[in-house]
Amino acid sequence: MGLELSGGMYRPIAVKICGLTREADVDLALELGADFFGFIVYPKSPRAIPLERAVELAGRVPEGRRVLVDVETGTDELEQRRDAGFDFFQIHSGLGVGLATLAAWSGLVGRERLWIAPRLKPGDAFPELVLEFADTVLLDSYHKDRMGGTGETGDWAGFAELKLKHPSANWVLAGGLSPQNVLEAVSATGTERVDVNSGVESEPGMKNPEKLRELFGVLKP
Repeated sequence: MGLELSGGMYRPIAVKICGLTREADVDLALELGADFFGFIVYPKSPRAIPLERAVELAGRVPEGRRVLVDVETGTDELEQRRDAGFDFFQIHSGLGVGLATLAAWSGLVGRERLWIAPRLKPGDAFPELVLEFADTVLLDSYHKDRMGGTGETGDWAGFAELKLKHPSANWVLAGGLSPQNVLEAVSATGTERVDVNSGVESEPGMKNPEKLRELFGVLKP
């Protein structure tokens, strides 16, 4: 079940809980109905965990729902991680990423398993090139010093425009989503997929059980 629309119809909302670092948080998110589970291995993230730990935690999640999250992954690293037990690979990247790198990422894991998260400053044009190599695009809010998990909301209107322009892609809305604003965000963007991280935390990497329950009470009543 998802959000009620006009005429009593429901639109399902897929929920990804990202930045997971503890067994209890993974288990609760699974119990509450999370669709995807994100494990961050980018060392500069406050929610970073070693790859071995990510593999261990992902083992608690059913196949088809495990997402490894990194920033501008090297092709050698991605090749090593390809068969480590993850279903999807979410890679955050600046606009400088080239055709060869995108093609290499997509070639290694397949476009259906690749989630690209382009780092867009306000006013930046969306790099449509990424749509040739990844079925899924995640748009996070911009911060000059961080690649994600900022707790700041993004450009909802811009997201809605891109989703309408490129309906064949899987669009994931991220950035500052919480139980308090997620309904507004879904309504404003028309998204069918949300990525929630800091909005359900007590501190970076530590999910708050009450906030998680509140989020799913809103999105999956």
